[in-house]
Amino acid sequence: MKPTLILCCFLIIFSCNKEKTILKKPSFLIGKWIRVEKADSTLTLETWHKNFTGEGITLKGKDTTFYEQMEIINLKDTLYLKVAGVNETATLFKFTQQTDTSFICENLENEFPTKIKYYLENKLLKAEVSNNDFKIDFVFKKR
Repeated sequence: MKPTLILCCFLIIFSCNKEKTILKKPSFLIGKWIRVEKADSTLTLETWHKNFTGEGITLKGKDTTFYEQMEIINLKDTLYLKVAGVNETATLFKFTQQTDTSFICENLENEFPTKIKYYLENKLLKAEVSNNDFKIDFVFKKR
């Protein structure tokens, strides 16, 4: 009886021990990137800093036609891509898949995009922003 009681206590103690998940932010993003393979005369740049904040900017000549601020944040042990500067309030996209060289994040309540995918392929940073009806592809090289 005593060994059974000790075993039960041991199992209860260790089954209650929750392992803290370590979230790994996507370090493959870090750097200064310039868009390649674009059809028009715009220049699109993306910069990601070591603190996982970033900026995206599109220029036509000297005029800024698009600007956004981005940040990868941890909320309640879940990673999110926070995008500000496009809408009145920042939009959060929840990480749903991640590897060492890619991630997908989603916000199904957002009109466009509902899904954002970043991945590294042959030293190129690729991004896809999409919803069910439309997709825009971005290809960046380090500058």
